[in-house]
Order: sequence, then structure tokens, then C-alpha cells
Amino acid sequence: MAGELQDIRARLEAISEELADLAIERLRNSIDAGGHELPLDERRLTRARRAVEKAASILVEPDDRDWT
Repeated sequence: MAGELQDIRARLEAISEELADLAIERLRNSIDAGGHELPLDERRLTRARRAVEKAASILVEPDDRDWT
């Protein structure tokens, strides 16, 4: 079971990176278009990324934690 959780955690971490990339792309597009406010979808993407990161952190095995 631990291996399955590690696989899911790895996929969640990859999804988190994809969401971060999309959010940055939205910000760049907004800046390039002369926008002065954060795009609404960038905020949603950031919230989703944080939720996915939280889910991934819940699946960290006790032996995998960095206690330093």
C-alpha cells in the first residue's frame, strides 16, 4: 500500500507543478496584455495548487519526512 500512496503523491506533485505553470502563464499573458490586476483564473489555479500540495503532503510516509 505504501508504494501506491507514493505513486499517487508523485502524481499530485506533478499536477501541482502543472497548475503552477498555468498560473504563471496566465500572469505573463495578463502583463503582456497590459493588465494591472491578477487574472481571476490565476487565483483559482493557485488555490487549486495549494489544495493539491496539501493532499500530497498528507500522503507523505512518516519515514519520508525531513525533520531537520
